[in-house]
Amino acid sequence: MALSWNEIKDRALRFSKEWKNTTNEEADAKPFLDAFFDVFGITRKKIGTFEHKVKKLSDTDGYIDLLWKGTILIEMKSRGKNLDKAFQQAIDYTHGLKQNELPKYVLVCDFYHFRLYDTEEQTTLEFTLDELVNHVQSFGYLLGYQKKTYKE
Repeated sequence: MALSWNEIKDRALRFSKEWKNTTNEEADAKPFLDAFFDVFGITRKKIGTFEHKVKKLSDTDGYIDLLWKGTILIEMKSRGKNLDKAFQQAIDYTHGLKQNELPKYVLVCDFYHFRLYDTEEQTTLEFTLDELVNHVQSFGYLLGYQKKTYKE
C-alpha cells in the first residue's frame, strides 16, 4: 500500500535526525541510500544497483554509486566535498549508459546538501538534509507521480 505524503514527511523527519552526523562516503553511502529510499516506502534492492559499472568517455571504467535505470542516478560524496565536481562526474557516467538506462533525474549528495537535477526540464533543486521534509514531493516520480503542466 502506498504511503501518504504525511507518512512520508514523518519518515523524512526521522531520516534527517538519524543521519544528521553522517559524513563518510565509503562507510555510509549504501546504508544512507537504503534508508533514503525507505522514506518513500521503496525497497532499494528492487529498483537500483550500487556501483553500476560504466565506460566513461575516456574509455576507463567508472562506477555509479546508485543507478535506477531510466529513473535516477545518484552520486554520493563525503560531507563538504565539491558537488559541482560530483555532478560533472555523474553526467560523465551517463555517456556509458544505454538510451533506456538514461536517468530522468541526477542526484548528488554529500549527506547534508542535496542537488536534484531534472535532465528533461534542465532544472536544479538544492536543499539541505534538514529541509528534506519540505521537498519530499519533489521525489514523487520515485512513486510514479508525474508532473503535469497545464497551458491555456
